[in-house]
Amino acid sequence: MFIAILLLALVLWAAVATVVEWRRDGYRAVPTDWSRVAGIDPSQRPEATTLYR
Repeated sequence: MFIAILLLALVLWAAVATVVEWRRDGYRAVPTDWSRVAGIDPSQRPEATTLYR
């Protein structure tokens, strides 16, 4: 019985830790701030500028 309670506590702790890490590690999509990316000239635009016909 003690082992079952211990395993249940471990599962509950892991579920809570997973939710916390999802919220903390960028689970939601956030637009990239291209001015802070190394090697990118701020005057350049990383978006495609090619016009398709």
